[in-house]
Amino acid sequence: MYIVCLDLEGVLVPEIWIAFAEASGIPELKRTTRDEPDYDKLMRWRIGVLKEHGLGLKEIQETIAKIDPLPGAKEFLDELRSFTQVIIISDTFSQFAGPLMEKLGWPTIFCNSLEVAEDGEITGFKMRCEQSKLTTVKALQSIGYETIASGDSHNDLGMIEASKAGFLFKSTDAIKAAHPELAAYETYDELMAAIKRAME
Repeated sequence: MYIVCLDLEGVLVPEIWIAFAEASGIPELKRTTRDEPDYDKLMRWRIGVLKEHGLGLKEIQETIAKIDPLPGAKEFLDELRSFTQVIIISDTFSQFAGPLMEKLGWPTIFCNSLEVAEDGEITGFKMRCEQSKLTTVKALQSIGYETIASGDSHNDLGMIEASKAGFLFKSTDAIKAAHPELAAYETYDELMAAIKRAME
């Protein structure tokens, strides 16, 4: 039994924080897990920037409502789900993911949650578990699944390396150079072909 584990942002939808940085005119919010491997540090820093500018969940959700999946992402997911199980494992938050899951045809997503004050200020965040992507892949393997994983960032490397087959997708030159042992793809057709080969 195979299960395909995919990252969300950068793989199926544009990076939410980059879109919000552009919408809000705060360029420093473009920093993502492609740049900062320590997610805890990155999120604490983001929450500080939001507080400084008086921005909260409502403003981010307004940006997310305008984000569409990457071209071809829904078709790729639909085809993949026609022959195997798929779980999106993301370090994003349930308060961000809903509208995007609707546009992707409601795939299963495992993600985290934000702590939000009554006035909409984001005060903190709750991670589902430590090293959520790697932990989830290992848990799936412990109940009899072979995992195939793909993502674009530092925080995807654990699940990619721990899986029977793992691929970088639309990643950065720096991450690809640091991990020449991982096959790296740029198109959904290439990724689909690689997943099918891994299942043979």
